[in-house]
Amino acid sequence: MKTTKQKNILITGASSGIGKAACELLLAQGHKVTSIARRETDIEHINHQSLTCDLADLKRLPEFLESLVKKNPQIDTLVCNAGRGQFASLEEFSYEQIQQLMDLNFTSHAFMTRAIVPIMKRNRSGRIIFMGSEAALQGSRMGSIYCASKFAIRGLAQALRDECSKSGIQVSLINPGMVRSEFFSDLSFAHGDEETHYIEVEDVARAIQFVIDSRQGTVIDEINLSPLKHVVQSK
Repeated sequence: MKTTKQKNILITGASSGIGKAACELLLAQGHKVTSIARRETDIEHINHQSLTCDLADLKRLPEFLESLVKKNPQIDTLVCNAGRGQFASLEEFSYEQIQQLMDLNFTSHAFMTRAIVPIMKRNRSGRIIFMGSEAALQGSRMGSIYCASKFAIRGLAQALRDECSKSGIQVSLINPGMVRSEFFSDLSFAHGDEETHYIEVEDVARAIQFVIDSRQGTVIDEINLSPLKHVVQSK
């Protein structure tokens, strides 16, 4: 059921997990959604457009974004959700791995926002939502590069919020704890098995919806979502 004025939403990392759940919820609310992921999403809806792009390929990303904004000048909401986890002691990372993780988890979001902000400034309104992490709030052992990428996202959000407020652009950050999703598929650890040990992708999707539905004059700076109990177990 449509509850608010229809938005034109662009969301990255939408083929699974939080991104897919957000797409489905926002489409159900009557919004138009353009999703971007490395593989095409399987969401079929009259108001959904699925685009494929490897956001970590920074050499090709500017050209992709230039075409995107030309074809979609009506975008008024951006949800930067794409990212992945990689955890090890710093010396276990190759130089290439450090760059690849930062490229996807931070720099691609900066590129994406750089492309969309001029549209919002011309329209004197817009919403930008960054997907952070509890790792953006406190550094943790074996998470040096991942935490750095999320700290960078948090700094970008804070600076952009101040920079764009006079243009009517709201900038928000959502920091989920351990989410039951494909995020842990290739990792050596995961959350616990009990429902108090994780949050669901739908929980985060509803937080995204809450920000989008907020009053134009109110900015939701950050939302922190955590499971009731913090349990980490090896696979």
